[in-house]
Amino acid sequence: MNVTELARRLRVTPQQLLAKMPELGFDVGARAIKIDDRTADQIYKKWLENSRRERLRDQLVKQQAIVTTDGSAPENREVTLPAVVAVRDFAGKLGLPVTRVIQQLMKAGILASQNERIDYMTASIIAEELGYKPLPESKIEAEMLASVESQDRLKEILGGQEKVSLKERPPVIVVMGHVDHGKTRTLDAIRKTHVMEGESGGITQHIGAYMVENKGKPLTFIDTPGHEAFTVMRSRGAKVADIAILVVAADDGVQPQTKEAINIITAAKLPYVVALNKIDKPDADPNRVLGQLAECGVNVEEWGGTVPMAKISAKIGTGIDALLDLVLLVAEMEKERIMSNPDTRAAGTIIESRVDKGEGPVATAIIQNGTLHRNDALGIAGVAYGRVRMMRDWTGKIMDEATPGMPVKILGFKTAPAVGDILEVPVNPSDLEVKKTKNVSRQNVESLTATKAQPVEGEDAHKKVMLNVILKTDVLGSLEALLGMTEKVKHELVGVDVIQKGLGNITEGDIERAANSKPSVVYGFNVMLPPALVHKAREKEVDVVLYKVVYDLFDNIVERLNKLLPQEKIITELGSAEVAAIFLTETNRMVVGLRVKEGKLITAAKLRVFRNNEIIGEGTIESLQSGKSAVKEVGAGTECGLSYQGKIKLQVGDRIEGYTEESKARKVESFR
Repeated sequence: MNVTELARRLRVTPQQLLAKMPELGFDVGARAIKIDDRTADQIYKKWLENSRRERLRDQLVKQQAIVTTDGSAPENREVTLPAVVAVRDFAGKLGLPVTRVIQQLMKAGILASQNERIDYMTASIIAEELGYKPLPESKIEAEMLASVESQDRLKEILGGQEKVSLKERPPVIVVMGHVDHGKTRTLDAIRKTHVMEGESGGITQHIGAYMVENKGKPLTFIDTPGHEAFTVMRSRGAKVADIAILVVAADDGVQPQTKEAINIITAAKLPYVVALNKIDKPDADPNRVLGQLAECGVNVEEWGGTVPMAKISAKIGTGIDALLDLVLLVAEMEKERIMSNPDTRAAGTIIESRVDKGEGPVATAIIQNGTLHRNDALGIAGVAYGRVRMMRDWTGKIMDEATPGMPVKILGFKTAPAVGDILEVPVNPSDLEVKKTKNVSRQNVESLTATKAQPVEGEDAHKKVMLNVILKTDVLGSLEALLGMTEKVKHELVGVDVIQKGLGNITEGDIERAANSKPSVVYGFNVMLPPALVHKAREKEVDVVLYKVVYDLFDNIVERLNKLLPQEKIITELGSAEVAAIFLTETNRMVVGLRVKEGKLITAAKLRVFRNNEIIGEGTIESLQSGKSAVKEVGAGTECGLSYQGKIKLQVGDRIEGYTEESKARKVESFR
């Protein structure tokens, strides 16, 4: 037989066949052209047997990998860890299943459920053992006070003022704390309005800025959303603030977002006041909460510390006056820092930005220096962004000028700026660079188009299924928050790829893009799907989902990812035994005697067959017999009879290993 004919039958090249011959025990020469038929038949059988053994070895390696680990970490990948973290959240930061992390904790002698919390030291040790490089979260919190260039520019503007020209301005106060601890109700009680009823789910969706007056002194309040999704927005709220109010519920105590708010306040070096809310509730326990705050480094004056505290009930209005008195007291103490020059060119920070259907690009800014007038040129990072066409205060009243400390809604932008940008009125408007602002702005509202799928590392990257998401929101803050949440979804088999994002209502282009990128979904947050496109979406079989509460949208993403996940195989090793006698041999079936060496064997378990320490086949346990009785299980140190089903003929001295294999539905953890 020709070597090429044999190679064709084995589905390899002649060169591969000749190179493998010596390994299989055949010496036909590296340049052989023909082989006698008898030898060719032996080579064919030996090749197939060897291929089967290699396949079994590869399968064994994969099964052992499933047993020993549920996931792996890239070597020295950095992970940021807070002072205290729940095991479930810890697993999310590592991008590993919770069971894998709990397993590692148990190896270290720590028994903890997914809801229990571990300290930084423990988490960092476990992270290192799993191949990560842990970093304290405080560094990241400092980095979260982003836009270094912009902030440096603002410091330059404010620092360059002569002290003689500086005058007192309204302090800017940021209200921070955990979701549902009563931040918006506290502001309601302060300004005697009720914006919370207008918010979906009772949760603040965007940053808002408001001015109130107390004892003849104006105060500017920034209301930051409390949900975990709005980390970036909260950190930006802290950047422009002079004083912070940390709202903590007396019945719920210190929660993850409370700690995060404390980290942001500390990183920003803000003086702050603690508002202990919901003291009217029957289950309120102020002392317990103050103890929790002390553990986080917040020592209130009542406990001998330096942080002022007011006990309030925002719902019934108790303690609000005391809280405002404390804020004014802190403002008085920080008086030298809360000053600016109203008689110069305006500068401030953008805290919200969007494109309004009727008004075009609009932005809300806090003026931090100078006075902004109508028709003033608007510049950001030396680039022309338009001219002030109209200004409104937080009540919607049209105004001709905005003084320091005042929040103002500005109309007249050519394109919406990015949240966190520093707005500046130039000395000479003609000096502003006129170019496409999308090259300067971190997020151009008009052209937030396609984003590339993130590359996935590793050999199995091609196996990762991505859910293609098109995201449309009403304002930049919501878009950034939702993008931040999608980045938290980490799984070795599925992921989220935001292929297109933007502001405004869903368009026909969004539908077309989703139709060409299956599996995909179009999400709208506080926007509309025009009636004309409903039929188009149905025709193209595109899912369009509209939401008004951010974490409902995120839950839907997690639900869709779970549907994309394949079943998980769980391998459980049982035990091993040695074949001591052969009693019956039939086609694909044998009855043998065994000595169980380790563990146990059970009926219906699967078997691996080893001969001379090399795997040669697999099979199944049909039944077990101890003495004259049929049993379901036999343990180490006993002898038994085994009815085996499999193609390999067992021999005395063969070693068999028993294991079970079951499928389990995988789940993507929701880390909201």
